[in-house]
Amino acid sequence: AGAVHAGDGVLRVSGRAWVASFVVLRSGHDGTEVLLMRRTGSNAGTWCQVAGRIEPGETAWQAGLRELREETGFTPESFWSADICEQFYEADRDTVTVAPVFVARVGPGAEPTLNEEHDAHRWLGCDEAIDAVSFGGQRRMLRDIRAEFVDRTPSPHLRIDLP
Repeated sequence: AGAVHAGDGVLRVSGRAWVASFVVLRSGHDGTEVLLMRRTGSNAGTWCQVAGRIEPGETAWQAGLRELREETGFTPESFWSADICEQFYEADRDTVTVAPVFVARVGPGAEPTLNEEHDAHRWLGCDEAIDAVSFGGQRRMLRDIRAEFVDRTPSPHLRIDLP
């Protein structure tokens, strides 16, 4: 639930996200690679990025670091706000979910230790990753990540300093 404010003629919607998405990148032999993992349980068989719930008392980026550790075992070399949100409609909840997106960079050759939420992983080039995901929102998100974090150097203002 969010509040709408229009006091200065600008429409604003505020509210807290309950879930966030995290794209993991590493340098590979042929350029930047994206980590995709195959889901078990809900959405079984689909290829996805790291994603998870924001727990009470956590910020979205703190949830990102926790989910990254839980789902992959990674501690990132650098961590960034992607400055975008993934958006999708969930019919079972009859709601539109808006999830902030973050980018984690890990070292070349890094390999995840998967938890029970996933049964396989792949490192793919950006174009391959865009083709491999199941949902249009994921494809749009990965195209934005490619444009801002692969094709150019991201703004230093998006970097989140790790504790």
